[in-house]
Amino acid sequence: MDELSIPALGLILLTASLVAIISRRLRLPYSVGLVAAGIALSFVPGGAELPLSRDLIFTVFLPPLIFQAALEIEWRHFRINLPVTALLAFPGVAIAAAVVALGMHWLLGWSWMGAGLFGALIAATDPVSVLAAFKEMKVQPRLALLVESESLLNDGAAAVGFAILVGVASGASATPGAIASSFVWIVAGGIAVGGAVAAVLLIIAGRTEDYLVEITLTTIAAYGSFLIAEKLGMSGVLATLTAGLLVGNVGWKGAISANARSHVLAFWGYAAFLANSIVFILIGGHEAHQPLGIFATSSAVAIALVLVGRVLAIYPLCAMLKPTSLKVDPKYQHVLVWGGLRGALALALALALPQGIAERGAIIVTAFAVVAFSIFVQGLTMPWFIKKIGLTATKAE
Repeated sequence: MDELSIPALGLILLTASLVAIISRRLRLPYSVGLVAAGIALSFVPGGAELPLSRDLIFTVFLPPLIFQAALEIEWRHFRINLPVTALLAFPGVAIAAAVVALGMHWLLGWSWMGAGLFGALIAATDPVSVLAAFKEMKVQPRLALLVESESLLNDGAAAVGFAILVGVASGASATPGAIASSFVWIVAGGIAVGGAVAAVLLIIAGRTEDYLVEITLTTIAAYGSFLIAEKLGMSGVLATLTAGLLVGNVGWKGAISANARSHVLAFWGYAAFLANSIVFILIGGHEAHQPLGIFATSSAVAIALVLVGRVLAIYPLCAMLKPTSLKVDPKYQHVLVWGGLRGALALALALALPQGIAERGAIIVTAFAVVAFSIFVQGLTMPWFIKKIGLTATKAE
């Protein structure tokens, strides 16, 4: 079943609302509560079947999550820290993916293609619960910006790497020149599509002050940029990220009316809440039925490799920035490492694996295991960790 029925959607929304209330009162990460609720719902006798597919995550839930996050990023601060986030996102993803791929091949005997695809997809991070903890504890602004913007670019880089490998697995040329041209097409094309779609819709938005129309136009920008880029074989993630940055920075300077701004932000805040709620409950529902016991060894190895890969992606690259004005505080680096949770994008990519990949079943189950570990272990311990290393607002730079 690839579609949500109305009763199932109603049950999910009611559950999400109750979890939000309980999580806030208990001061627990919201995403952890949602996944736990999803697991519980899967065992309710006669309960609704909860679908989870690549298309559902990719085309319905991912665009609003990316667009809303990009919408609230201030360009000036994003631009200043772009060398840091780009370094961590692109070379960092390559390092993390390579560590995981090498480990899965050498330690478990997975094929190079299967190990490479798993390394690429599991490099995508999803710091939803980390960012929620940041807001609750009022951490330093630069740390929040680094975590969120690095994750957005990280998702784009992981999706690009995965797409290139899928192309190679499907018979595309694997020469360095072909891979380089494919990389440029996916990355530059995605950014160009996002910029073009947002520009056109901002021009139209500038002709009205009706906030309902302006919200509708931003919705078209979020989904339109993503779907057009994906249709053309480009990065939908980078397209929607670009569109969100343009609307959230250029749009506020006149195209989006002053009256509409609060309405637009409120709408996208709700859209992100809705998407996150449904996705994490669906993840929980499917975690409960994964044969994790059968793949316990591969799951344990994968979790260890993912953590090692994240360490090798963050600390050495940040060390290169130490002599510069862009240096990253060691405490920030610790948070970037432990806060590199995995989530919806990693699972969407896993579910999109070609049928011809020998380890496809093992990859999907192992991806679910890594996501579960990151949500329940890393997500639950992040508030304590932030307090422990002293990164709350009272100790700001």
